[in-house]
Amino acid sequence: MASPPPALEILVREPDGFSVWSGPPYPPGTTSPPQRLPKTACSATSFSADGARLLATVASASATVYDCRTLAVVKCFELPGLLAAALSPTGAYLQTFQKSSSPQEKNVTVWQVDTAVALYQHYQKSMSKATWPMIQFSADESVGCRMMPNEIQFFDPKDFIKGVLSRIRMPGIAAMQLATAPGSHVAGFVPEAKGIPASVQIFSCNKDAQNQVVARRSFFRCSTVQLHWNKGSTGLLVLAQADVDKTNQSYYGETKLNYLTTDRAFEGIVPLKKDGPVHDVQWSSLGSEFAVVYGFMPAKATIFNKKCNPLLELGEGPYNTIRWNPKGRFVVLAGFGNLPGDMAFWDYSEKKLVAKTKAEWSVTSEWSPDGRHFMTATTAPRLQIDNCIKIFDHNGSLQFKKMFEKLYQADWKPETPERFGDITDLATSLSSLKIEETKKQVSAQGSKSAQTSSKAPLTASTASKPTAYRPPHAKGSAEVQDKLFGGLAPTGGEMSKNALRNKKRREKQKEKKAAEASGSPADES
Repeated sequence: MASPPPALEILVREPDGFSVWSGPPYPPGTTSPPQRLPKTACSATSFSADGARLLATVASASATVYDCRTLAVVKCFELPGLLAAALSPTGAYLQTFQKSSSPQEKNVTVWQVDTAVALYQHYQKSMSKATWPMIQFSADESVGCRMMPNEIQFFDPKDFIKGVLSRIRMPGIAAMQLATAPGSHVAGFVPEAKGIPASVQIFSCNKDAQNQVVARRSFFRCSTVQLHWNKGSTGLLVLAQADVDKTNQSYYGETKLNYLTTDRAFEGIVPLKKDGPVHDVQWSSLGSEFAVVYGFMPAKATIFNKKCNPLLELGEGPYNTIRWNPKGRFVVLAGFGNLPGDMAFWDYSEKKLVAKTKAEWSVTSEWSPDGRHFMTATTAPRLQIDNCIKIFDHNGSLQFKKMFEKLYQADWKPETPERFGDITDLATSLSSLKIEETKKQVSAQGSKSAQTSSKAPLTASTASKPTAYRPPHAKGSAEVQDKLFGGLAPTGGEMSKNALRNKKRREKQKEKKAAEASGSPADES
């Protein structure tokens, strides 16, 4: 017997701390969902990638790891001068970055969460969003690597004591991204310098094959990149960004979307049909298609296959965000940030637009792990007013909304999508339920009509007769005139008793006048 799907949960962080809500569906009229964990003080929170553990930090003080199943504290780390912390994909390891006064003081530490033992330490002068966390892990934590000046270093996550196991030389490397599912390849970026173009190179994580480049792409006018691996680690999307657009078409610089495959089947620019920036790109859950939002407003959206051939056009509109649900069936196209908040819900399997709606002022957005709910959040510090959470179903209808005086974060607890049933199963069960309800209503109406017909059998006198057309404003006017003028108004049907009596009186008066005029007495009736 299949195990029941896990319950959805939502992490909510406000100025006075974070709490964990039970997720939807909620009963109608719900304003405050049940809380699994009372509000707890913190300065930052995050889940492990598999949703098994939750990390809550207090700036310059501590890091606490919770078990998401029981929400009990697994371990609390007292860390003076703490600046950043991150969990590994399964929550087995914790990385921390602390203030350091000298290079002799190692300020980056990898901890084993269950034992609170420091497995590895080194000194790092500074930390940025592009370089944190320092050590990247594959989804199953079988591969670990970090970027250092001019090279990528590999570790054995099961035994950090061994230190660096192997190195890949990349002079000038500025960014890297490890493929996670599986951890078979790693990509590194080297910016352009002294007339030499920028490049992205892919290497194998296999120690015996690290000396040879698997795939490479070079390009000019590039200062930073975003690297997006697909599931299966066979394709890499490279969003190259330049601070200055030399064509003077965009104030925000220039972007180009490149695509590389590990089998070298494709290495080049993604063929986009409209000029302008690339706003967003996302792989499907299976890693076999990717969606792109691009071009000057109104932006265009297209879904491509792994061979970089367009599969579906999602039209144009004020959009800059695309979100593919974990089941791969539904796609949300949205315009958030400085755009009005338009959202278009697409059923990708049916290749059709399901609904359009709005979520104004949204800062963050994401599908639930079961692929049936879409949550948007308006958060501080991006916006200081109208902070709220909205939850829509997969058809775009608003199911829940809650306002906050100030909201910092709203995240779904990660779960494996395979643990949930397919959305078609839910749709089938709902449609069958509606059909049964409709049958009941029809049978009930039929029985009522049958009872009515048995009590009042239809006769010629009760059957409706065709009548002349009467405009809406004239409906009822005959009845009103009959009441006002004693039945003198023509009804277009049978005369009332008063009208018939008046008619006979007039006819008698006419006969009497005619008799007087001819000189013969009228017959008395």
